[in-house]
Amino acid sequence: MALSPDDYRRAAEGRRNSAPSTLRSHAAGPPVYAYSTHDIRDANDPVLSAFLQGGRESLSGLTISDRMAMRNSVFYRGTSLIAGSIGMLPLSMFRRKADGTTEKATDHPLYSVLKLDPLGNGSMTPSEFKSFMQLAALFDGNAFARVVRMGGDIQALVPFERKTVKKEFHRGQLRFKHTPKSGGTEYLSGADVFHFRAPVSLDGINGLGLLDVAADTIGLAAIAEKAMANLFRKGVMAGGAIQFPAGTELGDVAYARLKGSLAEQYSGADNAGDWMLLEDGAEAKPFSGSAKDSQLVELRKLEAEQGSRFTGVPRPLLMFDETAWGSGIEQLGLYFVVYCLLPWFVIWEEAIWRLLSRQEKRARGGDILYAKFNERALLRGSMKDQADFLARALGSGGGKPWMEANEAREALDMNPHPDGAGLAPRPGTSAAAIAEDQTDE
Repeated sequence: MALSPDDYRRAAEGRRNSAPSTLRSHAAGPPVYAYSTHDIRDANDPVLSAFLQGGRESLSGLTISDRMAMRNSVFYRGTSLIAGSIGMLPLSMFRRKADGTTEKATDHPLYSVLKLDPLGNGSMTPSEFKSFMQLAALFDGNAFARVVRMGGDIQALVPFERKTVKKEFHRGQLRFKHTPKSGGTEYLSGADVFHFRAPVSLDGINGLGLLDVAADTIGLAAIAEKAMANLFRKGVMAGGAIQFPAGTELGDVAYARLKGSLAEQYSGADNAGDWMLLEDGAEAKPFSGSAKDSQLVELRKLEAEQGSRFTGVPRPLLMFDETAWGSGIEQLGLYFVVYCLLPWFVIWEEAIWRLLSRQEKRARGGDILYAKFNERALLRGSMKDQADFLARALGSGGGKPWMEANEAREALDMNPHPDGAGLAPRPGTSAAAIAEDQTDE
């Protein structure tokens, strides 16, 4: 039975554990002991504040919550791009037959769950389900959904509320501990939970979330943003001062004329950078302080670079203005798919594979069920590139065709043609030779 903090003190006879807890604040303050308690009424307790907000404390002293992290433009762009791409790409169940051919397993219950209605009640679209689960895996390192079965068949995948499920091993068996915020605890088996984690794990069980590893970078970026905001809100924005020689004293008329001249002739965006014509021996003294001089611009650029590395999204897709798109847009899309999304494709597909029964993984007739993402939507080149590819596939240029005309039409989301076989060019023949053959006939 677990001891309360008061019982622990009495049992320890007042002795404290001198080893500081990992919850010790980075900010100055007293150490947190093994059985230290936190008063819920103390709003200044940084440890309690981080716990209640579900955030991660950073070296900057800020607690990095989900919403605060998404206020960072680089982090938002990277995570939303990954989650949105996973959400939009089709995820289907396939069946590989014994003869090596494949087909969509439209008759399998899980096909409808993934393609049409994940929750079984129409309250969440497949795109919304995939993007939510992907974002949870990015933020927390893990994504969980309850598997709803009827007669052994999967009828729905219902996402759990974030941070309410823990994956653990009990007596050599995998189980999931669900503790909803409304109270109570339930233990679920591996067959009752759809789960996948981030590629990086420190214990081999749970994934490492981006908020855990990027908290310091996001916190420092937030401090830089705050400093920039304070500069504009509180800083002196005047370009300089007008200094008169010692002993010179402006009368009311001269002062009013000078002030009116500044307001009428030298204010506004159209007069930016202009120099004034002064009188009575006045001398202009420009101010030298700026955001660049205070290194805020360089600091914000550095933090943007740091934040981009955590998501793995290519720089041009994160809207870095100094990065040229050029003619390599197709290669950029390929880079994004191969080095950023492809690991997640495999993770999703293997997680769905775990949901299948032993009979479904390899049926008696030799058929094998599996899930697969269709990433073609992200890899399509320009219309010219697609036309050249399909022409080669159909045998243009004298090569041996390896695709039929209706297959090419299907690749472009076009309906099959009734005379699809007759649409393909004859390999190794010219248009004149074809016309001659038709004339002879």
